[in-house]
Amino acid sequence: MIRVTVLKDQNNYQEFSLVGHAGFDVYGKDIVCAAVSMLVINTINSISSFTEDDITVTSDEKAGVLTCKLPCDYSHDTELLIEAMLLGLSEVSKEYGSEFITLTIKEV
Repeated sequence: MIRVTVLKDQNNYQEFSLVGHAGFDVYGKDIVCAAVSMLVINTINSISSFTEDDITVTSDEKAGVLTCKLPCDYSHDTELLIEAMLLGLSEVSKEYGSEFITLTIKEV
């Protein structure tokens, strides 16, 4: 199962992280894992390419761990990209079920 956790302080996102593998199908054929990976990696690449916000990304592909930390004063564009990612992740979770992906937004 992929666990997506988003940390949010009032109205500001602080970070998002993913842990695990979906287990929907075998490696290389897991469409849930591919969808989640594409949404998250595209969001990170878009923030890096289309905004001036400095994000910090750490990952371990084998362990299935990725964390993206956001600056305190990120732009509206970054917020919009994160909201779009969360919409996509929510739809993947609805379509394939919580046994493969969970999305949690935690107030900190």
